[in-house]
Amino acid sequence: MMQIGSTLPAHNLHLFSAKRANFQCSGSPLNPCKRSLVQKPDSLSTEITRKHLFNLEKLLQKQSKNTNPPDSEPTLTESTTVGENRARGILEGLNLTRVWPEMKAAEEMSPRHLNRLQRLLSKSQEYSPRNNLGSRWREYHGSNEWVGLLDPLDENLRREVVRFGEFIQAAYHCFHSNPATSMEETQWPRHVALPDRSYRVTKSLYATASIGLPKWVDEVAPDLGWMTQRSSWIGYVAVCDDRREIQRMGRRDIVIALRGTATCLEWAENVRDLLVPLSDENEKSKEIDGQVLQPKVECGFLSLFKTRGTHVPSLAESVVEEVKRLMEKYKGETLSITITGHSLGAALALLVGDELSTCAPDVPPLAVFSFGGPRVGNRSFANRLNSNNVKVLRIVNSQDVITRVPGMFVSEELDKKLRETGAGKLLNTLDNNMPWAYAHVGTELRIDTKMSPFLKPNADVACCHDLEAYLHLVDGFLASNSPFRPNAKRSLWRLLNEQRSNVKRLYTSKAKALSLNNLERQMSMSTCLPSPS
Repeated sequence: MMQIGSTLPAHNLHLFSAKRANFQCSGSPLNPCKRSLVQKPDSLSTEITRKHLFNLEKLLQKQSKNTNPPDSEPTLTESTTVGENRARGILEGLNLTRVWPEMKAAEEMSPRHLNRLQRLLSKSQEYSPRNNLGSRWREYHGSNEWVGLLDPLDENLRREVVRFGEFIQAAYHCFHSNPATSMEETQWPRHVALPDRSYRVTKSLYATASIGLPKWVDEVAPDLGWMTQRSSWIGYVAVCDDRREIQRMGRRDIVIALRGTATCLEWAENVRDLLVPLSDENEKSKEIDGQVLQPKVECGFLSLFKTRGTHVPSLAESVVEEVKRLMEKYKGETLSITITGHSLGAALALLVGDELSTCAPDVPPLAVFSFGGPRVGNRSFANRLNSNNVKVLRIVNSQDVITRVPGMFVSEELDKKLRETGAGKLLNTLDNNMPWAYAHVGTELRIDTKMSPFLKPNADVACCHDLEAYLHLVDGFLASNSPFRPNAKRSLWRLLNEQRSNVKRLYTSKAKALSLNNLERQMSMSTCLPSPS
């Protein structure tokens, strides 16, 4: 590369060819084989380089107004007009940051980056395009355990996973809009603002705790009675009614969406972490190495799933009744059942999948998409789901501690290695007799908070478990050995709203540089409440 020895204004650039004597040859990062002939002073070189880049920028902009004099210090972050954006794009295309590392900060604040950030910070959602799944819908629904679709992540599967996560967000929003449960409302399904208008809600679902709190708690805080109510709205059943969407997906889909923990009694059920038998039916137990392994699940999860309320049936009864009704209504059509949940909802989704798998002789293909789900049962319960052909895709954040409880803190990888060494019989005995011998179910899609360029690598526990953070990471995931997807579509508005303290300061300061003065006002007026988890 040639280094300019004297400063020339932009309009004298055509005289460069006549002043070759003033040029100095030096080694270039673009041509490392070329040895430097003249020792250059660093401070003078940097100053001259910045001035000439400024003049070159003004020449490309072809503007005569508001230019800095050649002897002044140019600012590389002042342009905001369309013409300047085009010129800056040309400069960035030269990849000058590799030559002058001090320009990296200027590149981070370039209009191209700021325009993209402004789009991501906008309140309106932008989605990746929905492709026609057609004859491959069974593959995306887990018929082959999602082999070859997770690492790297298939773009169609990414879009479907994010869509199912938004069904859960609709459940959170609907519950927080009206958390109290009355006898009158249980007769009709609630209105849910679905993210996908091609679906229609057909049934409201309620979960009931088997334990209660003293009456004096309601007397102390009457406005928070919903926190101590035994039966709470926890999700819904929806069915696709749009012919074009049915054609795109290759079948009519039935979605069951379940929110996470929100009330005091639900938290109380969560900590009842002893394993109890799933049912009293001995014929469903499996014998391995001479031992009868009985399927067991967490006591609290099973209680919320099986307990009837005063005015509502149990979650198990409601979901089976509604799915049977829809199967009869759309008999003869190609159907699928998709169960999705976050946190507590992810745990209940496995119990729903198990219940539906045996509710009728010809049940449609069942798939569970869980986000941040805890362990639910023992290894025999996992084997039971596999034998009943319930496909499970667990989306797991490596920093999310909820995915490692309850049970002993032993990773699935270590457990697998121990069983391969011949200790399987001993481990089966422990699984059948220990009250905390939990095991995960299904196929895992592992994401990582540290892969996001927007979130702090030391984000707190709440951020690592937050559903919006999960969707943000899935939307940017390419592969386990690849950086964050540069063309990620998902808006950062909700992530900033819910996890602003966990977003890198660089991007919060960029938001201020974009003069988004109304961002805080929009956030404060938002009707979408954050996940209680």
